[in-house]
Amino acid sequence: MPFQHKTFNYFTDVDSQAAPLESRTGPYQTRWLLIDEHTGTHLDAPAHFIPPPDSELPHAAEIGNVTIEQVDLTQAMGPAVVIDVPEDLSGAAPGVSPIITPDIVRDHEEQYGQLKPGSIVLFRSGWDRLYKPGAEGDPYCYDPLILKSNEGWPAPGVECMKLLIERGIKCAGIDSPSMGSSHDGGPVHVEGLSHGVVYIEALTNLDKLPNLGAWFCFAPLKLKRGTGGPGRAFAFLPATPADSNQ
Repeated sequence: MPFQHKTFNYFTDVDSQAAPLESRTGPYQTRWLLIDEHTGTHLDAPAHFIPPPDSELPHAAEIGNVTIEQVDLTQAMGPAVVIDVPEDLSGAAPGVSPIITPDIVRDHEEQYGQLKPGSIVLFRSGWDRLYKPGAEGDPYCYDPLILKSNEGWPAPGVECMKLLIERGIKCAGIDSPSMGSSHDGGPVHVEGLSHGVVYIEALTNLDKLPNLGAWFCFAPLKLKRGTGGPGRAFAFLPATPADSNQ
């Protein structure tokens, strides 16, 4: 769904053939939005891929009743663990994502220590470099997902998510359009969301964070019965190099 942002009330009436503006309720400006819950940087709640238990649909479970206003905000805040995704992942093809494997997580753990419950795992692939306005940004999502003309973004596989769940991770994010692959995005969503993990997708600027030491927070809009919601991601960096080892 294309995002739309339109003026409802302007400071004064402006007669224009292209976009007439009216001051219906006073001398101020306000706009209305038409937006998919999963537009821009956003959080996926369990209800995004898990049907409610009375639906009799595949993967239906009680956790499918958990919509975004029920997600505890503390679940999307905590110590950031930034895992670098190698540039030479195999498996990429037009419309197909290369898969982030458990070995990539284990390689990170060998260098920085085992993941700890409560950490926010962020996969840094550099895909956000393709997020640009207009047609110039088509390689980010449209080309691999819709046209199948470009290779897909790197995405964690189901086995990778199983390892994160085993480590007690309850929130994971990535700097690409989705934690799911461009060719089959469902299984990874089902695996994580069914275990109560929430996803933060379409992050950017992860290159500004160290692998360890930053404190991360994502604050989504509180939308009643929402399957997800856009919001603002931010992180606090260590005050000194010594703090990054804490």
